[in-house]
Amino acid sequence: MIIQAIFFYIFAGIAVASAVMVITARNPVHSVLFLILAFVNAAGLFVLLGAEFLAMILIVVYVGAVAVLFLFVVMMLDIDFSELRQGILNYLPIGALVGAVLLTELLILVGAWAIGPDVVKSIASPIPAPSDVNNTQALGLVLYTRYVYFFEAAGLILLVAMIGAIVLTLQHKPGVKRQNIAAQVARRRTTAIDIVNVKPGQGLS
Repeated sequence: MIIQAIFFYIFAGIAVASAVMVITARNPVHSVLFLILAFVNAAGLFVLLGAEFLAMILIVVYVGAVAVLFLFVVMMLDIDFSELRQGILNYLPIGALVGAVLLTELLILVGAWAIGPDVVKSIASPIPAPSDVNNTQALGLVLYTRYVYFFEAAGLILLVAMIGAIVLTLQHKPGVKRQNIAAQVARRRTTAIDIVNVKPGQGLS
């Protein structure tokens, strides 16, 4: 238990410090690197909880795909961040108000938080499943039986969000030629070529 507590405080401390550095670092590339470090330490906390599948998903999906994608986007796009920060003082009162509301809600939540007597037992056995079912199988049983409708609803919401992002970012420029597959398939010899009778001594102009 002492070793587990030591590793818990190490992972938790580094995760909190990395999260703070994500929002305080001036360089966006450094922010993404600190975000990756926070994900890795969160995966370590999942391993301590016995949720090795969630830890693996966190490393493979978020670190291996999302965070690396953020890093490539930040490094490849030539964004003038100094120009983006010029109007930040205009939104400071609204941001301070929203931050104060969130801080008040967190303080109320922490002040009214009470640990029930059955919490430790529920954490030790979160899923009433047979003893031969491991963590990954138990997670799949719960996700695709008890919460299957919520899982499908989340998939539909993500699909709608993806389509909306594509529609909002898609721009049709008037001077760009686009492919018309139907016109290409229906093309004939008369519409494909033009026969020009050039007389001797006459140019193509």
